[in-house]
Amino acid sequence: MTLGTFYNNRQMRMIDVLIADDHAIVRRGLRTLIAGEPDMEVAGEASDGYEVVMRARDLRPDVILMDLVMPGQSGLEALTQIKGDDPEARVLVLTSFGDNERVFSAIRAGASGYLLKDASPEQLLQAIHDVYNGESHLHPTIALKMLRELDNPALAASERPLTEEPLTDREMEVLRLVAQGMSNQEIAKYLTISERTVGNHIGSILRKLHLANRTQAALYALKRGLVDINTAPPVILEEEEALEEADATDEEGEIDLLIEDIEE
Repeated sequence: MTLGTFYNNRQMRMIDVLIADDHAIVRRGLRTLIAGEPDMEVAGEASDGYEVVMRARDLRPDVILMDLVMPGQSGLEALTQIKGDDPEARVLVLTSFGDNERVFSAIRAGASGYLLKDASPEQLLQAIHDVYNGESHLHPTIALKMLRELDNPALAASERPLTEEPLTDREMEVLRLVAQGMSNQEIAKYLTISERTVGNHIGSILRKLHLANRTQAALYALKRGLVDINTAPPVILEEEEALEEADATDEEGEIDLLIEDIEE
């Protein structure tokens, strides 16, 4: 396989989505929406909390699109079981309820995103892509709730995860960028490292802080005051500018080597 073929195959990778909702008409609408996307397909469906757990175990989908209010057992209970079976499972909550108790419980249980059913089809599809790519996605109303919670003085410090193994300087840098809403690709460009390295750093951060996903990591950073809520993400050089800088750096390195050779 050539390198070009490898990247083409990688770009053509389909996102398998498991739909969990107790309303057949909702599942049908979601199936139609997802089936219309060239890079998505429906891996399966579930109509209650017990079924989605079993289907998740059998199908190992890329993204689980799940309502929180379902018969049998709640979506929150199902989410907890799914994350217990597979900590890497990516669950996007899609529900009509945005009350604080459900929102914070779902995020604590490890949901990668939380979307209300009044979201547009475009928002939903973007959320699926974000969650698939290991990023978080919160409905604007939910994001506002989370920010307000950060300002809540009643939030006990004991609820914040602690770590016996301190984060490295690089991990702290990555954590701050995650909290500023940057994607893995953007972080990689800004720090001039690979996306895989960024992913490894985030994995280490989550492990050390005992967190489930980058959403929790971002909230942790904000709670700890590692980054200001109003801080804008750093400006990322366009690819051509980055390449020009890299070329300039290479040229400087070559000149230094030539000088060393002359001096020797």
